[in-house]
Amino acid sequence: MMSDGKATQRSKAAEAVKSFAIEAEELPKEIDKAALTSGGYPYDEKLKRKTYAKELRRLQIELLKLLDWVEEKGERIIIVFEGRDAAGKGGTIARLTQHLNPRKARVVALSKPTPREADEWYFQRYVPHLPAKGEIVVFDRSWYNRAVVEPVFGFATEEQAQTFLDRVPEFEDMLARDGIRIVKFFLTIGREMQMKRLHARHHDPLKLWKLSQLDYQALDKFDDFSRAIERMLARSDSAAAPWTVVRANDKRRTRIEVIRTLLEITPYDGKDKKKVGEIDRKIVLSAASFLGDGGEEE
Repeated sequence: MMSDGKATQRSKAAEAVKSFAIEAEELPKEIDKAALTSGGYPYDEKLKRKTYAKELRRLQIELLKLLDWVEEKGERIIIVFEGRDAAGKGGTIARLTQHLNPRKARVVALSKPTPREADEWYFQRYVPHLPAKGEIVVFDRSWYNRAVVEPVFGFATEEQAQTFLDRVPEFEDMLARDGIRIVKFFLTIGREMQMKRLHARHHDPLKLWKLSQLDYQALDKFDDFSRAIERMLARSDSAAAPWTVVRANDKRRTRIEVIRTLLEITPYDGKDKKKVGEIDRKIVLSAASFLGDGGEEE
């Protein structure tokens, strides 16, 4: 049961959300206060910086073992990152790949399709970027644009989105049967946290480049995104390519848990289970668990 104090705070935050203006110099205090625990996030304090740095170093050393194993065994790994706007995909990918050989661990971030690509088989432009033996390829957004971003903004019809959701399990199963390991992460954040991060970007000249017109529009389409995300997770979660959902309001915990999950599920040689540690199941969920919990809480 929610305490009177928390109920009052949530009510104030809801009012601030309605009147939020990204151009305002100051972020409303109510949104700032509500940001970390928004969307049902289970922690009310960020992970301590020293703890984060210590854990990150330990896990990044394990990542080097993983990449050595990939090269030695001729493994092929795809890591897909999807998430809400400002959920921290770029920062998480940067820490994951920070000390890996860029010749063997590549990041792919495709721009919008060219007119020719728009007329091709939908998956065609992603195929040239798939890993060869001994490689890891990280997709910073992927073919899943067709499931969420495109239909929400009207760049794809409902029929196209439905066709994609019918076909994507077949596409990923084909890749898996050919020996490619597929790891899919979806990073989700609460409404107030998204507002806080987008507001910070808007007012920081060094981060303004991260914002597009779609990011501004996304603020008003939070619920539309929620529905599209839940449909995508339900329709494209499979044994060959399961989704891992990470509640990402705290960037430090997000980075640690994404790397830890990748290390946990990959059977690389020389794994030090003690250093990998236990996955935090409060914020790292299967698609079924996330959907069963009702997704984000309002």
